Amino acid sequence: MFERPASGERAVLVQLDLGQGAIDERLSELHLLASSAGATVQAVVRGRRAAPDPALFAGRGKVEEIAEALRVHEGDLVIFNHALSPGQQRNLERTLQCRVVDRTALILDIFALRARSHEGKLQVELAQLQHLSTRLVRGWTHLERQKGGIGLRGPGETQLETDRRLLGIRVKALKSRLAQVSRQRQTRRRQRERRDVLSVSLVGYTNAGKSTLFNTMTKAGAYAADQLFATLDTTSRKLFVGTGNVVLSDTVGFIRDLPHALVAAFEATLEETAGADLLLHVVDSASDDRDAQIEAVDQVLGEIGAGDVPQILVWNKIDLTHAAPAVERDDCGRIRRVFLSARTGDGLDLLRAALAEAAQSHGAEVPAQVASSATLPDTESI
Repeated sequence: MFERPASGERAVLVQLDLGQGAIDERLSELHLLASSAGATVQAVVRGRRAAPDPALFAGRGKVEEIAEALRVHEGDLVIFNHALSPGQQRNLERTLQCRVVDRTALILDIFALRARSHEGKLQVELAQLQHLSTRLVRGWTHLERQKGGIGLRGPGETQLETDRRLLGIRVKALKSRLAQVSRQRQTRRRQRERRDVLSVSLVGYTNAGKSTLFNTMTKAGAYAADQLFATLDTTSRKLFVGTGNVVLSDTVGFIRDLPHALVAAFEATLEETAGADLLLHVVDSASDDRDAQIEAVDQVLGEIGAGDVPQILVWNKIDLTHAAPAVERDDCGRIRRVFLSARTGDGLDLLRAALAEAAQSHGAEVPAQVASSATLPDTESI
């Protein structure tokens, strides 16, 4: 029986083309995920298959290629940019004699590094335990040993059963504590609704610049960095637009193929998004993969019940694309897109005016002169 290695940072990355498209972008994202988790990429193994191999996911020949890459580059960790079944992970670790991590476990590891608040740590622990519960499949030698000893012999309880029972108790406790957090959020949300304050949530693909935009607009000083999942904890601040206020919330970034365990574990945080009156969907306009990123964010929004919340696309990082600050409206005259740079501040006045216009439509007390200044020029020609 194979005893799983406890550590490893010299990684070999594996990306297979299963017909999902955008392989180069997916591989580039995997590089960023691996470096965000603290891994040093030693080699990359690519391949193409019509469907995953049931036992090894990558197939026998490709696994031999991975083993050779481990030997040549002295790697001690293999990272698959795919979701592996418990059996596939166990078989790969036995064959390669090193630790194998799939995309879900890699993202969970990054979340564990980034969690700062008590709530964030609870949510990450819940997601990790839910993921681990599917991995208790006799892949670890200690899980097959029967408890025993003088006075304790008999049918007893295997270590595997004990681990499952204790894990279930901990998961239940975490869900109870997060339910309490959810009730507290609902109370605060009802208070805002009674005051008729516009609730605005920043959403977007990870590393699109949400936290930078949040800090620039609110001076909150929230952590922001050029890395994936720099922000996990929701931060809310009042924002003055004209002579009225809105509540602006910065939330966790999304990513394609976001593990369902994370969506479930972060339900309390994501409720802030689902309960918002308006979403500012921040887009990295300098990314060649921006259309797929927008689609991935919209998919997650649909999963959490926020698919019908009104959106304004914030076309960020125009300083890299050399575009001009502008506003784009739809055929009904509603603001559809704002072009700006959160880093340089260009176009922020247009976004503030857009929020003032949204606040007036919502019914917040915004004076007529502010509403007038929010009537921005039509830029359909962009």
